[in-house]
This record gives sequence, structure tokens and C-alpha cells, in this order.
Amino acid sequence: MTVRVEGDAAAPAVLERIRALSASLSSAEQRVARQVLADPVAMIHQSVSELAQVSGSSPATVVRFCQSLGLRGYQELKLALIRETLPVERQLVDEVSAADGPDEIAGKVLGGAASALTEAARGIDGGVLAAIADLVVAAPRTLFVAVGTSAPLAMDAAYRLTTVGVDARFAGDAHVQHVTARMLAAGDLCVAVSHTGSTAETLAAMRAAVDAGAHTAAITSFARSPLTELVRHAVVVGSRETAYRIEAMTSRIVHLSVLDALFALVVVRSPRSPGALAMIADVIVEHRM
Repeated sequence: MTVRVEGDAAAPAVLERIRALSASLSSAEQRVARQVLADPVAMIHQSVSELAQVSGSSPATVVRFCQSLGLRGYQELKLALIRETLPVERQLVDEVSAADGPDEIAGKVLGGAASALTEAARGIDGGVLAAIADLVVAAPRTLFVAVGTSAPLAMDAAYRLTTVGVDARFAGDAHVQHVTARMLAAGDLCVAVSHTGSTAETLAAMRAAVDAGAHTAAITSFARSPLTELVRHAVVVGSRETAYRIEAMTSRIVHLSVLDALFALVVVRSPRSPGALAMIADVIVEHRM
């Protein structure tokens, strides 16, 4: 039986809890425990699938291990380890210290974003991105699914594709995303935007799209995650620097840029683009002084 300990000031630190409970865990969970105890900082930078791989277990075992500690899941374990192992300022932005002034902090934040974009440009798989663009052009419907900090990116991508004649949709409510994904058909496309690739609502919508027989794709930061195991095409761009954040920061800029590149590819590959752009230009003129 697991006992919730969140908010209890007297609760032991999570690493201490792991050591104390290790003997009572299953053999598979003990392998996860040994891996976390051996290098907790490395675990902060791993997806649930990556920790499962290095510990010789499965994502389900990792989640059960977290629940055995009284935690709700993998993300809560990460946050607990972040609080124990990283200074407060690094929990927000890497390389920032309490002694930094405004100019230094701004420079480090912007420099980190620039570095992440440069790294993404070097590592992106253009072939995968082109394959997704071709699916967007051919699909009767394209549905974007995302929650949290990824949701505005998905909404923006759907809107901009609409301006070039693509039937692209995004719903802000996760339940609506789930239902809409299940109503897709063969030939339609579902695109997920997710930093971790482990968000329950996004995974539920993508599983529904798979069950419906739709094409599937994702923009994410981790090569191994429950999401990348589900989809046919995955563009993986992100950096270690952003892997442990409570909410994705720099990765949002990278993912937005990838969606910009996807939009540009669709524009040059779709015969509908010139006419659609001309119509949208006429509409926009009405709203400008």
C-alpha cells in the first residue's frame, strides 16, 4: 500500500525514502531504485522510457516504483529529486546564479535559447519533417493535440496551416482532443506536441488516433518516451539544458521553430497555398489601420 506524503513537512527526503523502502520493493522496482540512487542527477534528465531502459525494467515498472514511494508518478519523482539536488536558481534557468544581475540573467536566458536552436538545427531529421509535411498536404484533416505549455504552440500551428488551405484543428480541452482524435479516419493525421512525451492526456488522444487508423506524428524532446513509441513519425529536438524544468521553457522556442519549418514546407509543397494566402491577405487588411 502506498501512502501520500506530499505536503508533510516531516516526510523524509525522497532519496532517503528510496533507501528505506528498497528491501520491500519488487525485484524489478529494486533495479529502478538502484539506478536512481546511483545517479539521481542523471535520472532528472531522462524520460520514463530512458530510465526503464537503463534499469532493465519497463515504463510501467518505473511508474509503480514511484507509486510505491507515495508519489503520483514519474514527474513528481523528478520534481522531488530536483528540489533535493539542484540549487533553486538552477531549477528555473541553467547557469543562472543568485549573484547575477538583470543583464546577465537576460543574456544567459537568451543565449541558452540561441544555443538550443543551433543544436536543433544541426540535429533535426529533415527527412522526417518532410514526411510529416507531405502527410499534412495529403490528409483530409490534421488534428493537433497538446496540453500545458505545448498547447499554445499546437494552436498556433493549426491556425497557420488553416491560412494555407489545410483543414487543421486544435481544441484547448483535453477531452475534446481525445474525442476528436477517435473520430479521425484513415488518411487523416494527428500531430502531438509534447516536451516530455509522457503527458497522460496527450498520450490518450494519440492512442485514440492510432485506434482510428490515422497517420501519427510528434514534435518532442526525448527520443525514447511513451509518445515516440506510439507515433509513426517523430521529430526529436530539445536539449539536456531544458530536460529537468518543471515546465518546458527553451524547448518551447525550439518546438515553435520546428513548427515554423513544417509550415514553410507545407507552403512550398501544397498547390492550395498561393490562393489561400491571397484570401487571407485580403481578410487581414480589414483588421489593419
